[in-house]
Amino acid sequence: MPMKAIEIEDLLLKVFPDAIIKIDDLRGDGDHYAAYIESKKFLGKTKVQQHQMVYNALEGRMGNELHALALNTSTPKNGD
Repeated sequence: MPMKAIEIEDLLLKVFPDAIIKIDDLRGDGDHYAAYIESKKFLGKTKVQQHQMVYNALEGRMGNELHALALNTSTPKNGD
């Protein structure tokens, strides 16, 4: 069963409460999303580590309810 964007955002906010999150449903099917996540928790982490943190936050739904997720992770520009 596909996931709604709000479900993804809710899972991410549990782990990244300070985050700015933008989620786009790329095909309108609830299976293919792009997500932008900006969080202080990514400071000092490589892109691979940041993406692993996101996948962990999704609690095993990646590859199941969520088929594809293009990630763009970032730290706050001003360091706050």
